[in-house]
Amino acid sequence: MSQRSLTAFALIAAALLAAGCTTNAPWGSATPGTTSSTGAPAGGICSGPPAQVVVGQNSTAKVVEDARVRSGAQMARVLRPDQIVTKEFDATRLNLQVDANGRIVAARCG
Repeated sequence: MSQRSLTAFALIAAALLAAGCTTNAPWGSATPGTTSSTGAPAGGICSGPPAQVVVGQNSTAKVVEDARVRSGAQMARVLRPDQIVTKEFDATRLNLQVDANGRIVAARCG
């Protein structure tokens, strides 16, 4: 391979690496800091405070979905007492902790 070919290859490789380092909002639909028409953060990143309104309510499908939409999260999961759960942090997930009766006792992102 000639010096010119190696230089061209290195430039192309550098451009591809740089392109891989760019970030897009989840689903490519929003920029950080924007909000939806409901006032919830857009783009799938969870914000816990808007979901606090469901604390004390029963964890019905409607209430869980309302909390998810309010938080701006892409997904929500209900955590029951003594349930084994994964501990990895996911900024697009809302966790709703419930008591033995299914009443929501905490709403947190992650």
